Amino acid sequence: MKFVLRIILFSAFACLLFLPLQAQTNLKDTARGENETSRTAASGFAEEEFRRGVQSYYRGQFNESILEFEKALSYLPGESLIIEWLGKAYYRAGIEGAALQQWNFAVNQGFGGILLQNKIEIVGDRRITDSGFNFTQQYSECGAYEPLYKGAMVFSQPFSSLPNDDGSIWVASYGSNELVHFDVNGVVIDRYRGPLNGFDRPTDLIRLKNGNLLLCESAGNRLSLLDKNGRFIKYIGETGVKEGCLVGPQYAAEDSLGNIYVTDFGNSRVVVFDSDGNGILSFGGKNGIFEGFKAPTGIAVVEDRVFAADLVRGGIYEFDRSGNYMGVLVNDGTFNRPESLKVWGGYIVVCDLNRIVSVDVSTGAVFENARAGNGKVLLTSAVPDANGNLIVTDVKSNEIYVMATMNDMMGGLFVQIERVISDNFPEVILEVRVENRRRQQIVGLKAENFLVTEEKRPVADFNLTGSANYNDFADITILIDRSIYMADYEEQLNVAVREIIKSMNGKGNVTVISAGEYPVNEYSGPCSGLENFNCSVLKNKYSKIAAIDSAIRLSANDLINREKKRGIIFLTTGRTTQNAFTSYSLSDLAGYLNNNSISFSTIMLRNAAVDDEIDYLAKNTTGSSYYIYRQEGLESVIKDIVSLKSGLYQLKYTSSLRTEYGRKYLPVEVETYLLSRSGRDESGYFAPLE
Repeated sequence: MKFVLRIILFSAFACLLFLPLQAQTNLKDTARGENETSRTAASGFAEEEFRRGVQSYYRGQFNESILEFEKALSYLPGESLIIEWLGKAYYRAGIEGAALQQWNFAVNQGFGGILLQNKIEIVGDRRITDSGFNFTQQYSECGAYEPLYKGAMVFSQPFSSLPNDDGSIWVASYGSNELVHFDVNGVVIDRYRGPLNGFDRPTDLIRLKNGNLLLCESAGNRLSLLDKNGRFIKYIGETGVKEGCLVGPQYAAEDSLGNIYVTDFGNSRVVVFDSDGNGILSFGGKNGIFEGFKAPTGIAVVEDRVFAADLVRGGIYEFDRSGNYMGVLVNDGTFNRPESLKVWGGYIVVCDLNRIVSVDVSTGAVFENARAGNGKVLLTSAVPDANGNLIVTDVKSNEIYVMATMNDMMGGLFVQIERVISDNFPEVILEVRVENRRRQQIVGLKAENFLVTEEKRPVADFNLTGSANYNDFADITILIDRSIYMADYEEQLNVAVREIIKSMNGKGNVTVISAGEYPVNEYSGPCSGLENFNCSVLKNKYSKIAAIDSAIRLSANDLINREKKRGIIFLTTGRTTQNAFTSYSLSDLAGYLNNNSISFSTIMLRNAAVDDEIDYLAKNTTGSSYYIYRQEGLESVIKDIVSLKSGLYQLKYTSSLRTEYGRKYLPVEVETYLLSRSGRDESGYFAPLE
C-alpha cells in the first residue's frame, strides 16, 4: 500500500515538474532558465502554497495564510505577488508595521504601481492620524447637487439639510415648500409637501431622540412634527407672543430630556417646548448683564448647555436649560451673519454669510473651515453627513455643496476586496469595504458607484446584492475579566451580562471568553442560553495574572467569520494585572480589531478611572464605554454596536475567465466612485479544483 501511495505522489510531482510554460501565469519562476520550457519543482511548490494562502486568507485564517505565503517565498524568494499578499495577510492580522514593510519591498521591485503606493500612504498615515473631527481642518467642495435636471426643478432655495445613517439626506427647500430626500449620489428618492395645506417656508429640520423629525416653518409661524419618513403627525406652536407662540421660527435644537428650543426671530427670543409640544418657557430678553437678543438665529445644545447666535450682534451666547444667561461664548462682532449652529463632537459648526467656521465650546476659539467666495452667497446650514463630509446649503445661490477635507479629496477612497467567494464558479461574490483615509466607513453606495472588471474588462451580470450597514443585529463576544480585582463584583457582573442578553431581543449569537492566566471559551451559542447567567459557572478561576491581550485576540478570532456587524464587550473593573499585555502590543490589538471591523466596548463594574492600556484600546477602536449603574442602564449597548456604520458591500457577477482546473490565479479589480472621489483595489482568487 505504501509503495502504491509513493507512485501516486511521484506522478503528481512529475505533473507539476513538467507542466508546460504557457500554463504558468500565476508566479514568476525565478529559478528557471531563460530558455527552459518547463517550470522547476520550487515553482510548483510555491504555486501550491500560494493557492492555499489565498484560500486561507479568504476564510479569515490570517495567521495560517501568513505561514503559507512565507513557505511560498521560501521556494520563490522575491516574488512580488506573494510579497503583496503576505502584506495583506499581515494587515488583516493587525500587524500593520510588517504589512507596510512587505508592501514597500514589493514597490521597490517595481510592483503594484500607484495603487500599492497609495495603499501604503493611507495605512501609514492613519496609524498616527486622529480619525475624528478636528476643528482646524480645511474643507473644499468635492461635489454638488444640481437644482435642475433636464430643465425641471429639483429644489429651490435649500435652507437646511439633515443627514441619515444610510448616507442619504433630507433637504428643507424654502422656495418650493417641501422636503426633498436625496441618496448619496444626489438622486431624488422622494419628496414631501406636508399635509393638505402644505409646508409654509420651511427652514430648519432636526431629528428628535425618538426618531421623529421636526421642521420649522418660518412663514407658517409653527413647527411640524413628522415621522422618520417625513409623514406629517401634528403641528406644534401657533402665531403670537404668548408662551408656546412663534413669529418666524428659524432654527431648533433638543436637549437630553427631549425639550425643544426654537429661535423665535419675530419675537427676538428662544421658545422652549416640552417633549409633547407644550410651550413651557421663553428667554432671551434683556436681563441683568445680558442685553437681550435683537435677531436670534442658530441654536445648539451641547451637554445640556444651550448656545444661540444673534444675526445683528454677531456673537454666540450661552444659557442653561432654564434660560438663565451663563455668558458669552463668542464675542459680538465676530460673525457677519451667523445662521445655523450644528453640533459636531465637542464643536459647533457655524454658517456665517459666505464662510463655515468651527467653535470650540470649551474655549470659544474660532477657526475658519471653508469659504464660498464673495459672490451671491448666503450659507444657511453646514451639517456633517454619515460619510464624514459637510453638506452645505446656499439659499441665495440655490446650491447644495458636498465638502470634504483636502486629505480625503487627494487620497480618495480606500477600497479593499476583503473576501472572494467562488464556490459556485463562474458565479463570483465579492465582499468589498469602502472607507475614507481616516477609516470612516462610506455608506449608502449603489450599484452605479462600483465598476468590477476582470483583466481590465467589465464583468457580466453584475449586481449589488447587499450592504452590511442595513443589518439590524450583531454577533457578540462577552469578554469577562477574571483578575483578582473582579472577585468583589460578582453581582454587578451577573446584572451586566443579563442586561446585555435581554437587550439582544433573541437576535444574534454570543460567545463568552474569560480572561484569566489563560483565556477560556466558556460558552458559544444563541443568546437565549445566557438569560440566567451566573458567574459561578465560569471555569476560569480568579487569577493574579489576567492575560487580557490573548483573550482579546481569541475573542476577535471567534468573530472574524461571524455576522458582518460584530463586537467585543469587555466587562472589567478597569484595573489590569501585571503582564496583562505582554503577548500582543496595544497597537497590534487595535489594528486587528479595526482592520476586521470588530468594535470594542467596555462596561465598567466600578466607578473609577481605567488603566492606560484599556483606555488606549477604548480610544483607538470603535465602540463605547459604559458604567454599569448609569442612569439609562445598559439597554443601548447592543443598539450602539448595531448602529455603527459599515461600509461593507456584497457584489455578485459571472466570470468569463478560464480556471485551468482551479489552478489558475484569477484577477479581479473593483473601482468605486462617489461624486468627485474614487478608489480602487485589485485582488485575485482561485476557482474550486476540478
